[in-house]
Amino acid sequence: LSPPLPPRLGDSYGVLPRPCRALVLLNPQSGAGRALEDFQAVVQPMLAEADIATTVFITERPHHAHEKVRDEDLSQWDTLVVMAGDGLLYEVVNGLMERPDWEDIMKKPLCILPGGSGNALAASINHYAGNDHVAKKKLLTNCAFILCKGLHTQMDLVSLSTASGKRLFSFLGFGWGFISDVDIDSEKYRRLGNARFTLGTLQCLAKLRVYQGRLSYLPAVPEQGTAPAPRDSHVPVTNGQAGRILPPAGTEAAGALPADSLLVPLCQPVPTHWTVVPEEEFVTVYAIYQSHLGTNLLMAPAARLHDGCIHLFYLKAGISRVALLKLFLAMARGTHLDLNCPHLRYVPVRAFRLEPRAAAGIMTVDGEALACEPVQG
Repeated sequence: LSPPLPPRLGDSYGVLPRPCRALVLLNPQSGAGRALEDFQAVVQPMLAEADIATTVFITERPHHAHEKVRDEDLSQWDTLVVMAGDGLLYEVVNGLMERPDWEDIMKKPLCILPGGSGNALAASINHYAGNDHVAKKKLLTNCAFILCKGLHTQMDLVSLSTASGKRLFSFLGFGWGFISDVDIDSEKYRRLGNARFTLGTLQCLAKLRVYQGRLSYLPAVPEQGTAPAPRDSHVPVTNGQAGRILPPAGTEAAGALPADSLLVPLCQPVPTHWTVVPEEEFVTVYAIYQSHLGTNLLMAPAARLHDGCIHLFYLKAGISRVALLKLFLAMARGTHLDLNCPHLRYVPVRAFRLEPRAAAGIMTVDGEALACEPVQG
């Protein structure tokens, strides 16, 4: 759900009906384990006053929410509300995209209420709303207030396909290397809330690794010395499966997922108008589509909910631990690019491909671990 911003050109806002019926999907284990308590104390009184009736569904295991939204008749609710971390919203989005009626159901507004450790999307929406940087209960109150106002707008999803044939939909970011290591290695400290990432960062700095692979991308704006992209390149695209070719966008069978019209199969070289990064040794690669990577990490200050852009960051090998720590400290204020670190590159792109040389390191999508393999989006 978007905040009441002055509409930019092309933005359109809808309003939830009054009275409103909301299905709240809540993970009581997320973050420091206070999601249910915080929902009852902070959110429920606000929603009651705003004439929003809630049905609370408490998840009991991984993929529980995924199955619920994939299989349930959702017509009785006007909005789906996720009270947890970003991982539960990732489950919900991918559950919705597995439905035969995904195209209609994805028009149903989604709301995130921060109940996890990182809460990146909630922090991003708070930022887009022009609110001051806040965390914990204040961030929860701000997001609940946005839900009470009932305004909603569009949000980009990124389609990812992997060499093993998975097709995933992501709203936040895809990562490999240092940032993903911190995210997954710090899981054991989740009861610390957001402080788990500080501890995880220090631990991963101590054993700083380098990852080898090839990174390619389609720049959002043609770079100097490269040919402009063809205007209408209907390239055959696979759904992550060798030899299964999807038709161009607009010609899919009813219920079929949208074609990845910017991508060629992973078994083929990237198109010639793409950029291939000359370096092949990285500390981290992160493709983010929202402003925040966590409550205290403003990674892509230029990002907006639906800017049609993937904000690609990569950190080349050779950076010192001190320089890396300085970057992360500056990211709290979104000033990391002002440091002009020679190892850090940022480029807005429309598509990317990452081909690890070996199955080394953790990949993450929206904070959830993936097997390390070639992937494009």
